[in-house]
Amino acid sequence: MSFPRLPQPESGEVLLVCTCYEDGTALWGGLFGEIAGRREGDVLVVGGSGVRLRPIEDRGWDFMHGGNVPALVVDGGPVPPVAVLADIPVVYGGDGPLLVDLAAIPGRGVRVPSARLGEILADLLGGALTFDHLVRNMDVCGMYEGEGGRPAFPAPTAPPRRSFPALPSTAGVLLVRTFFDDEEGWHALLDELGGADEDGWVGADLDLDEIDGEHYPLTALVVDDRAFGGLLPGQVPALVPPPEKRTEEHTTLVVLADARTFTEPGRPLTAVDLYDTPGQPAVLPCRMVGSLADNLEIGNMDFCEFVAVEDTDPWWEGS
Repeated sequence: MSFPRLPQPESGEVLLVCTCYEDGTALWGGLFGEIAGRREGDVLVVGGSGVRLRPIEDRGWDFMHGGNVPALVVDGGPVPPVAVLADIPVVYGGDGPLLVDLAAIPGRGVRVPSARLGEILADLLGGALTFDHLVRNMDVCGMYEGEGGRPAFPAPTAPPRRSFPALPSTAGVLLVRTFFDDEEGWHALLDELGGADEDGWVGADLDLDEIDGEHYPLTALVVDDRAFGGLLPGQVPALVPPPEKRTEEHTTLVVLADARTFTEPGRPLTAVDLYDTPGQPAVLPCRMVGSLADNLEIGNMDFCEFVAVEDTDPWWEGS
């Protein structure tokens, strides 16, 4: 599916993109009232910050994710540092708008309180804040300076100086190897996950009658390619291609087998959020990642419920 390109914002403007539609009509929820902006033509000037938000609508952006945004920036012009999305969590969940990084690590996201949007954007555009600062100070729910508790495993903010190819397209889960110094450990991990079949999937041929409901097995397409060596969670969302057709499903989850997987007990894997807060990591024992993927697919739990809280025993340790 090809999303429409984003317009080039005027100098000093930030695009506020609606990605939630019903029967072709843009849904903004209560966002405009919460950010307290005043209208100046097609622009919202937010509070006393002076930040100029340009709300834009196109039903072609329906269900667009934060990781898709960097690819839609018009070539040839100046790259805006950030875009703001009014997405499904804003409209139906009452969450704050999603800021999407377009400069430092394009595609990663962080949510901010609606009432503080102007203040935070002003500091970001003026250099008083960096996107790294926003990410380092978000809570387990992906909210900047939120009250949900500090993540036990904060998202890394220093990317390696290299680019990565696009990830394979799938409607399921990707298991991506990013650490290549332990070949024996990698094969032991695949064996623990049920072994990879000839098409490169783990868990695809499991007997449903033998599944442990508390430790649901992971079914994932394996990506074993040195081109992804050193890939960090924040870089993942921009590498996930959108589905070719609107009727097809987007990739559910990307899971990284990184250095931690091969050096720590329980073979922890790093799951990466692609929806609510793109690029947010959740570090889980490999036995729990299948349950995360399954709960996301059926909408039973949110990604943030699997993000461990600092100085708190995670709920799954008793499982």
